[in-house]
Amino acid sequence: MNILYIDASVREDSRTQRLSQYFLDGFNFEKVNIQTLKLSKECIPPLTKESLEHRTYLTEQGNFEEPIFHYAKDYANADMIVICAPYWDLSFPATLKTYIEAINVNGIVFKYDDRGDVIGLCNAKRLVYITTAGGKIISDDYGFGYIEAIAKKFHGIKDVEYIKAEELDIIGADIDKILEKAENKIDKLIEKINKDE
Repeated sequence: MNILYIDASVREDSRTQRLSQYFLDGFNFEKVNIQTLKLSKECIPPLTKESLEHRTYLTEQGNFEEPIFHYAKDYANADMIVICAPYWDLSFPATLKTYIEAINVNGIVFKYDDRGDVIGLCNAKRLVYITTAGGKIISDDYGFGYIEAIAKKFHGIKDVEYIKAEELDIIGADIDKILEKAENKIDKLIEKINKDE
């Protein structure tokens, strides 16, 4: 199984990264290949008028050989997607949104049929979204909900899982207990995945 691990954390001591690594460590590495993409170390520029027009021209020609498409190809070819994204400003870091714009390519991760309906082209059957928050996650809609919607409606990924640990910075919070509770959920998820495989 090929796992694409998309790390949108920026801190060296990231608690989101800790949970994500805990999840990844639950797999047999002889059977699993993990490709890590650390977004803070990538150079993925936001789309501009010029870059969008260039990409549109290439996709209309069916020319997907240029380097700008390698992120989309890696995403489409993965057997499972794991996203590590801290909860920032009701959502996630901007690097993740820029990445989504880069991979959401017509002809690689999705296509339209003759009625205009979207058909997902991704190989992955499962996406796992892992997040942590210092306070309470006010709504799941803007962070996880966005990723879930685009994965299901555009990419054809049917199973989207959500692991979260919140209120980590509240005065008096038992951080280890909160993280352990999330790790227990991860254990159950790994057990479920292993049964499905």
